[in-house]
Order: sequence, then structure tokens, then C-alpha cells
Amino acid sequence: MKTPVPEPEIRKLNSGDLVYLNGTIITARDEAHKKALEMKKKGEDLPVDFKGVAVFHAGPIMRKEGEEWVTIAAGPTTSARMEMFEDEFIRLFRPAIIIGKGGMGDRTTKACKEYGCVYLAFTGGAALLGAKGVKKVKGVYWLEELGMPECLWVYEAENFGPMTVTIDAHGNNMTKQVMERVSKNKEELIKKLEEVD
Repeated sequence: MKTPVPEPEIRKLNSGDLVYLNGTIITARDEAHKKALEMKKKGEDLPVDFKGVAVFHAGPIMRKEGEEWVTIAAGPTTSARMEMFEDEFIRLFRPAIIIGKGGMGDRTTKACKEYGCVYLAFTGGAALLGAKGVKKVKGVYWLEELGMPECLWVYEAENFGPMTVTIDAHGNNMTKQVMERVSKNKEELIKKLEEVD
């Protein structure tokens, strides 16, 4: 897919689909989410437009070479940290895609369904693969204020992935469904073990 992605295209995706991205990806962790929401509340303009693009839960390692920034490592951060912000963030800024690891909860699932967004799981520990998908750094914002891992890095991505749709725009949350199956299987296994005793 290429960002910005129109909502009808996002709604064609289903839980379990494999995705590679081209186009704009913007990193944002909890501090950046918090700052963006505070600025919006105050009526202040943000330095980036999240509409239709991908928001990447990542704290990348960057190096400056001359006037250019180079991405050394770009692995996903655990997305649960952003659960408290993500539904409001999706409602206000309308990103098409959220990228991270570990899945997200009911609030994000509901917002994805309502506003046409998906959550893509990127493999944890694959920071070099993430960096490989960054063609160039188009911009950096809030670096001095928030620091390298927390600021906004605006990437031009090429063949960024692979990623799996784990929350689609139809209300499906693969991570939650898998956890429910695991819990059910665990209970059944414990019952069988108790019967053997």
C-alpha cells in the first residue's frame, strides 16, 4: 500500500492480511501522542499532517551524516503504552495505519472500526529490517524538546514490512482473539489434567 491511504482501501483489509508500505510513516510514541493531543486541544497547528498516513510506535536510533539523518535501527515499541491515547488520536488526526508490536486494546479497536484505521503488527527485534524500509528522512520535529526516541521522525518508506493486520476496520482484534483461545485451551487442559489425577 502507498500512503496516504484512502479510507475505502483501509476498509478492504482484513485481520491476518500481510502488508508492505510505501510513502509517509511518522514515528510517535507516548510523549509525542500526548503533545500532539495537547496542541490540538489548544487549537495550535501541528508540524505534520497524520491524515491517511502511518503512525509508527517506535523510538528509532538515528545518526546525522552531514546535513542528512540516517536511520540505524527502527524497531517497534510496545503499543500498549499508547492505548490510553490512541482512540482520541485516531478520532482527531485520522491516520490510516498504526504500526507497533504487542497489539492494542478495545478502545483502539473501536476507534479503528469507527474511523477507518488498521493496526499493523511489526515483528519485535527486527529493528534493522525496519531501518532497511526507510528510504529517507523527510523531517524531524520536537527533537530538542522530546529527544531522539520520543520526537516525530517523518520517513519516506519503501517496501516497509512485512506487517500483519491484527486490528482491522471491521472490529476484529486478532491479538485479543488469540489470547481468548489460549485462555480457553488452558482451562480445558487444566480440567483434563485434574481428571487424570
